[in-house]
Amino acid sequence: MRRRSFLTASALSVPLVTTGTATAAPKLVTGAEQLARDGWRKLKGRKVGVLTNPTGVLTDQTHIVDSMVALDAKPLAVFGPEHGFRGTAQAGGSEGDYADPRTGIPVYDTYGANAAKIQAMFTKAGIDTLVFDIADVGARFYTYIWTMYTAMQAAPNLDFIVLDRPNPVGGTANGPQLDPAYATFVGLKPIVQQHGMTVGELARFFRGEFDVKTHLEVVNVKHWRRNDLDTGLPWVPPSPNMPTQDTALVYPGTCLFEGTVLSEGRGTTRPFETVGAPGIDWRWAEQLNTLNLKGIRFRETYFSPTFNKFQGKTCGGVTLHVTDPHSFDAIKAATAMLITAKSLYPGVFAWRPDNWIDKLSGSDRLRRMIDAGADLAEIVGAWQQELQQFRRTRLPYLRYR
Repeated sequence: MRRRSFLTASALSVPLVTTGTATAAPKLVTGAEQLARDGWRKLKGRKVGVLTNPTGVLTDQTHIVDSMVALDAKPLAVFGPEHGFRGTAQAGGSEGDYADPRTGIPVYDTYGANAAKIQAMFTKAGIDTLVFDIADVGARFYTYIWTMYTAMQAAPNLDFIVLDRPNPVGGTANGPQLDPAYATFVGLKPIVQQHGMTVGELARFFRGEFDVKTHLEVVNVKHWRRNDLDTGLPWVPPSPNMPTQDTALVYPGTCLFEGTVLSEGRGTTRPFETVGAPGIDWRWAEQLNTLNLKGIRFRETYFSPTFNKFQGKTCGGVTLHVTDPHSFDAIKAATAMLITAKSLYPGVFAWRPDNWIDKLSGSDRLRRMIDAGADLAEIVGAWQQELQQFRRTRLPYLRYR
């Protein structure tokens, strides 16, 4: 079935939403929920575009675009990031430009577009206000924050409104900082690997630190503390391989395995929580558990991916089980996994030939140190100074205790 036919069929199978308010909202109130409870009055009379994806929902699971339409605040345009507005595309893909079959609103594909191209989309759509509402997962290489940054660059004359949401992995910054020489769309500007900020805080940071000129307004989350992991909100997968919050907890670390020949678990039911390859056995989990890393246990596992690396082949490896999310260090754990995999399985482990690991980790330092035989403490210690500097730099932009 063709994608647009699928979207049309899906849209027709869902009853039209007539309300944008939740019947029993949790204590935490997102930025989107606040505007919806007021009938989107803030947006009425404006020429609105919305940059969003399936995570832009209210507590009753109504999508904000559908709520706006139902409450007479219909946007002129929607802009989709990686994976698309309705979320049908896999990693590295998007849905293209089309008319949304449910609402009739034109959808523009921003994924991979630079600021000039996005600005041309804004001009064509005729908007004067852009609303951003996408749930992030707190990792530098998750592309939604860079779509937001590029859209901010493209909107010097627009009102840019960020509807804030909690960071599902909390507010602690961690890991190495990007070297600008390694900038790509998985890291355009020098922030650390696990930034520990909400998208609203990041928007303020981008404007303040990287000279982004836009009329920025952030609608803060109410009743959220920055290290609250249990928000009471339902989990909506922000991308096809981010099925649960458990996935998000490990992702700032285990996404590094995209830079190796090992499978990062795509094509399994536990992507990024399951890692391995043919030729790996019980010894990996055994050795990792002797390290007694805080908040994590590793389980020996075997799997056969249905797509991506090693499709249809039996792989051995580990599944990560987070036992204490507040003490768990995803980047330290993943670094330990890289070190031990290379040591135990020199005939299996290898970096991707294009050194993609350097783009993910933010420089060639991680790869070079592991190849040189550095231990875990040396590698983690190497980024502490830049991490402390980032923590100081971000302080003026934080809005949650």
